[in-house]
Amino acid sequence: MRSSLTLVGTLWAFLSLVTAVASSTSYFLPYWLFGSQLGKPVSFSTFRRCNYPVRGEGHSLIMVEECGRYASFSAIPSLAWQMCTVVTGAGCALLLLVALAAVLGCCMEELISRMMGRCMGAAQFVGGLLISSGCALYPLGWNSPEIMQTCGNVSNQFRLGTCRLGWAYYCAGGGAAAAMLICTWLSCFAGRNPKPVMLAESIMRNTNSYAMELDHCLKS
Repeated sequence: MRSSLTLVGTLWAFLSLVTAVASSTSYFLPYWLFGSQLGKPVSFSTFRRCNYPVRGEGHSLIMVEECGRYASFSAIPSLAWQMCTVVTGAGCALLLLVALAAVLGCCMEELISRMMGRCMGAAQFVGGLLISSGCALYPLGWNSPEIMQTCGNVSNQFRLGTCRLGWAYYCAGGGAAAAMLICTWLSCFAGRNPKPVMLAESIMRNTNSYAMELDHCLKS
């Protein structure tokens, strides 16, 4: 089974898969921000939350200890987090598509040329830039009432108060940075240049195929 990737291209495919999985997994896990409320640990991502208060008997607040996403897009605590959800999700989807194509290039001949590899690297740069933009937007939502209640009522934009950033936030940002810097550079050397003989044979096969179809159409 011949690959359409060079040795560097195989490394690029592996790193593309790792960065895409790391960023996408971090996007879905609610461990971007850690705080506490009513004596219970609370964590957030952009569209998910673990542990939340509800009204119990006697109108007292009790904490429900479970993780879930917000009921609707509009229920996400702030506009910044809504934008972060869309932008980061788009970036993760782009990185996953490129990673899938790169892995297929390891198994299929003539799938990824040198020019195609560079185009895929450009797509990875855009995907990493989108995720990085989402990470930059995330602190803009720290002044929402829901976050302030979790962070000691002293949080503000770019000020965490009693909260702290979680490992998933760093993992998403690290995956985006690796995709932008390392994968984009490696993609320039990932694809094989088509050999002149193979290129000529491919052109001849296509020409003969078109000629046969045209002859069949004329006779019928």
